[in-house]
Amino acid sequence: MAQGISDRGPLSDIRVIELGVLLAGPFCGQLLGDFGADVIKVEQPGSGDPMRQVGPAKYEGEALWWNICARNKKSITLNLRLPEGQEIVRKLVREADILLENFRPGTLEGWGLGYEDLKKINPALVMVRVSGFGQNGPYSSRPGYAAIGEAYAGMRYVVGDPEKLPSRTGTSIGDTLAGTYAAMGALMAIHNRRQTGLGQVVDASIYESVLATMESLIPDFQLGGYIRERTGSFLPGVAPSNIYPTKDGKMLIIAGNGDGIFERLTKAMGQPDLVKDPRFADHQSRGSNQIELDAIVARWSGGLDLDDLVGILEKQSIPYGTLYRAPEMLKDPHFVARESIVRLPMKDGQEIAMQNAFPKLSETPGKVRHVGPVLGEHNEEVYGGILGLSTEELKKLAEDGVI
Repeated sequence: MAQGISDRGPLSDIRVIELGVLLAGPFCGQLLGDFGADVIKVEQPGSGDPMRQVGPAKYEGEALWWNICARNKKSITLNLRLPEGQEIVRKLVREADILLENFRPGTLEGWGLGYEDLKKINPALVMVRVSGFGQNGPYSSRPGYAAIGEAYAGMRYVVGDPEKLPSRTGTSIGDTLAGTYAAMGALMAIHNRRQTGLGQVVDASIYESVLATMESLIPDFQLGGYIRERTGSFLPGVAPSNIYPTKDGKMLIIAGNGDGIFERLTKAMGQPDLVKDPRFADHQSRGSNQIELDAIVARWSGGLDLDDLVGILEKQSIPYGTLYRAPEMLKDPHFVARESIVRLPMKDGQEIAMQNAFPKLSETPGKVRHVGPVLGEHNEEVYGGILGLSTEELKKLAEDGVI
C-alpha cells in the first residue's frame, strides 16, 4: 500500500486508482487527492481525459478547468480496451486501496474488471462506482450526466424564474454532489475495512446524490399535498430575503426575515413603524405579504449606492451578501485571510489561481500540491516504481499502444 508522509494530509496512506473520466468520478478523486491520497489517474493513450478540453477558457490549448479537477493526481496512460491494459489494472489493484470509476454500469464487467473479479485479487479493495442512475434498477444502463440526474431528482424543476423554462444552477452541481458523496462513501468503506479487513462497493448515483439535498420536497407533497415550484430569487414565505437593487446599478442580498433582524432593518431604513404594521408584524404575516414588503425594501435600497448600503447594514448587524464573481473573490480580504484561493505555478511557470482544499482541518490540512499533470507524466514513476517494469518493457507497451 502507499506509504504516506505526515505533511501530505490525513489520507496519505491511501492509494487510489482512478479510471473515471469527465467530472463526477474525477471530482471524487480530486477531493481524496486534496487530503493526501496517492491518486493515480488512468487516461487513454493519445487523447487523455476529455476534461483536458472541457470548459469555457483554454490556456496553451488545454482547458484551465483541467488544472483543478486533476490537481494532486498522477497521470498514466493505459488502454483499458486491450487485454494487456486490463491485466495492468489487475496488477495495480493488488497495490491499491480504492478503485474509482464512472463508466456506464457493466463496462468494467465486460473487461473482466468488475468487483467480483477484482476482490479475488485484493479482498480489501474498495470500489467506488459513480454513475447516472446507479448499478442496478431499470435505468442503470442509461447514460447519465449531471443535467439528467438533476432533472430526475427534482432540482431542475425548482430552479429559475417561474415564468421561464427551468434553469441550471450555473455549475455541474449533479456531478460534484455525486463526487462528494462518492468520496464520503469511500472514507466510510475504508473506516469499515479497518475493522473487518474487507472492502466493498460504494454505489454513488448522480440522481440520488442530488435527491439527498432536496430537503422536504417529497413529504411536502406526500403528506402536505404541496408541490414546490420555481420562485426565482426568493423563498416563498420568508421575507424580506431577496436580491435588491442599488442606486449604482448593483445588487445585494439582504436577509432580514427574523423578527429581531427585521426590527433593526426597519430602523436602518428609517421606517421603524413597519414593525407595527399588521402586514409585517411577525414572520408569517411578512411571508404572506412578501411581494409588497420586497417592493418597500427595494425602493429603499435603490436609493443608495452599494458601498453606502453595505455600511448601513453592517452598522445594524443585518445579514447581507454581495453577488460575487471571480474578480471580487480574488481581491476580497476575507478570502485572502482564510486562504480560500490558492495560487500555483503551471508547467511553464504561469501562475494559476483556484479554490483551495476544503474543508479545513486544524492538524492535518489538505493541500493543493500541484496542478493537473501532463498526459502520461507519471508513467515511468508508476509502472517502474510500483509494478517494477523496466525501461524496455515500457517502451514495448508504448509501441503496442497499451500505454
